[in-house]
Amino acid sequence: MATEPNTGAARFLPDDRELGSLRTAAADCRGCDLYRDAIQTVFGEGPSKARFMLVGEQPGDQEDRRGEPFVGPAGRVLDRALEEAGIDRDEVYVTNAVKHFSFTMKGKRRIHQKPTNAEIDACRPWVEAELAVIRPEVVVIMGATAARSLLGKDFRVTKQRGQAVPLGEAVAVATIHPSAVLRAPDREEAYAGLLADLKAAAGISGKTNRKAVAGTSDKTNRKAAAGTSGKTNRKAAAGVSGKPDLTAAAGTSGTKARSARSR
Repeated sequence: MATEPNTGAARFLPDDRELGSLRTAAADCRGCDLYRDAIQTVFGEGPSKARFMLVGEQPGDQEDRRGEPFVGPAGRVLDRALEEAGIDRDEVYVTNAVKHFSFTMKGKRRIHQKPTNAEIDACRPWVEAELAVIRPEVVVIMGATAARSLLGKDFRVTKQRGQAVPLGEAVAVATIHPSAVLRAPDREEAYAGLLADLKAAAGISGKTNRKAVAGTSDKTNRKAAAGTSGKTNRKAAAGVSGKPDLTAAAGTSGTKARSARSR
């Protein structure tokens, strides 16, 4: 979609690197051409010191209209999966690798279009700034676009999903984007995979686990990396029985979750 060079977002970042300042500055970003057709910048939402940071691809049609991330059908699937994985929404910051909606027109409908590599690279300074402010313990990377932005072009979600990998001071776990569940021929199987990856992310806790990922051999680290300790993991494991009602997940309001993001 871009018709002009992508100059990058770095020059639009404010000197004050608080979330409020970043959000305000991002509203005027012209680092790539996507701003021309999108309604608005869709910045991340959630607590400034969240334990988990979830990074998706880009805003969808509903997100672009409302100015909030993950408020469409995929967001409602994500809400359910997080709850079943035992991840507290009060500890989650959600954002996207690309902050403007990339789309193509089909009649009167705006149809999602994958961002180009140049657009992903242009927008990276925003998500890196969010990471620097929030300093999460765990970064859940959802989909190939987010993986390319934060883990590099050679990372493959299909081959490396669910594995803990170092990302600066944090640990990253990659998974599919929730929208992939809605597009999958077998939604239950796709949802089960997403849930398993989120449970792996939920099992990572504190600096001890980050050292385990880096390859230390301490017995406590091995136990933590195996995900066998803590009530949170047992609770998550106990909460995933039965087939998920994905139709219901895509149709619930998500009001409580969006309220948590805004704090």
